[in-house]
Amino acid sequence: MINLFMLIKLTSFCERGIYYISKISSLFIVLLMSIFSAEAQNNTVRKENSPNILLIVVDDLRPELGCYGKNKIKSPNIDRLAKTGMVFKNAYCNYPVCGPSRASLLSGVYPSQKRFIGWNCSQDEAVPGIVSLPMHFKNNGYLTISLGKIYNNFGDGKGSWDKEWRPPTTTTQFWDYQSSESIKIHEERSMEWAKDTSIRNFDNLPHKRGPAFEKPDVSDLTYMDGRIANRALEELQDLKSSSKPFFLAVGFHKPHLPFNAPQKYWDMYNKKDILLSSNCFFPKDAPDAAMSNWSELRGYNGIPKEGQLDTNTALTLIHGYYACVSYVDAQIGLILNELENLGLASNTIIVVLGDHGWFLGEHNLWCKSTNFEKAFHVPLIIKVPGKVHGAETKALVDFLDIYPSLCEIANLSLPIHLQGKSFASLLDDPGQPWKDNVFCRSGGETIITETHAYTEWINDKTGQPYARMLYDHRSDPEENENIADKPENKKLIKALREKLYRHLKTRDSLIIP
Repeated sequence: MINLFMLIKLTSFCERGIYYISKISSLFIVLLMSIFSAEAQNNTVRKENSPNILLIVVDDLRPELGCYGKNKIKSPNIDRLAKTGMVFKNAYCNYPVCGPSRASLLSGVYPSQKRFIGWNCSQDEAVPGIVSLPMHFKNNGYLTISLGKIYNNFGDGKGSWDKEWRPPTTTTQFWDYQSSESIKIHEERSMEWAKDTSIRNFDNLPHKRGPAFEKPDVSDLTYMDGRIANRALEELQDLKSSSKPFFLAVGFHKPHLPFNAPQKYWDMYNKKDILLSSNCFFPKDAPDAAMSNWSELRGYNGIPKEGQLDTNTALTLIHGYYACVSYVDAQIGLILNELENLGLASNTIIVVLGDHGWFLGEHNLWCKSTNFEKAFHVPLIIKVPGKVHGAETKALVDFLDIYPSLCEIANLSLPIHLQGKSFASLLDDPGQPWKDNVFCRSGGETIITETHAYTEWINDKTGQPYARMLYDHRSDPEENENIADKPENKKLIKALREKLYRHLKTRDSLIIP
């Protein structure tokens, strides 16, 4: 048994030096994490006031919601939650792709050039032995359940969940096609892809898919997200009588492509009222490195191999995105209602977020995977019983901050590897001075402050930057003109570069097995 005093002293030493002292071996870190994890698990006592956690992750959801001051998309249930909690107006993901964003959030570790870099990346492979967010709660006496898409890969985050479930599907069902026409097109294109290897090399597309949208007259339960919501209701009914607090994570697939939703959600919008983006042009003086070919969308039937979309297709896709958000909002409403009906809401922390931003034609871009602010900006809404209601904060926060925040709110210790900053105090004082910046990455490395966003693309071999862009969000919130080369911005860029490179050095010096 390790002497408690020695353990405390060892912890203090590691917290000061573990990130920067390269002589400490990875094996030692894994051992230390195991010690803390085991000690927490062995000494856990169920506290009567231990709050439950409900984490709802929505795929590709951008902050175009009523609670963010937008009125195009109908999201009454998310907006209702916002009125009882706090809206984080300036929340950012750290990598605008599903896999890296989720792995980073759940591990509490920044993505880097060598860590969390692919759309299908695995936390278990990138940072083996790390104590994930749900694992930490599990080690502290919580019952942990994952429903739907939480990690990008089913089974990732080994040891994190007491129960993990996704709707059973075939390959065609995975893309959630329901109309006979869509299924036929998808199956034909999939067979074509399987036979012709030249198709696989086209723009590095993963494979050929069916239509980019559909709107059959079916019930909500027909699509995966309806079944995920229904399973969440069943789990909540069982959890009502549990002797343990719960950490329930529910991950919805929509509005991820294809934009498939029941007809009634499409009917909530009049296509005549849907407009193209006001900035369907590439930013003035932006580098070619900032451009994206949005290959994710180009894999779908009816989307051109190159060039821009015709107006009708673009408007239909925007319409489909809106319909999918409203569909998911309805599913979230069912869960929130059940939480209330079961009497669990008064002791449950609720977190709703989108895993990264999304483009709907702005800058002639679609999808994500860029270094523009719209790819990183995400909705984040948190309700904590007993804390401020109907509030909002403009404080800069990112996904790395969620892990330590939930720990602090739930009165759990903080694992030593975390790289984020708890924003728990913002729930009491939303307007207090906060972080000066957040850091995000895609092809380039980005620093976002209260007023500006600066990005550099760095050569992996030489370590030298080869492209850059700077935007002033006070005068140019939509990032329509890159002002990095203007002489008057030299001093500002120097200061931003210093902060960015200091972050990169700190981030990449973290020793993780």
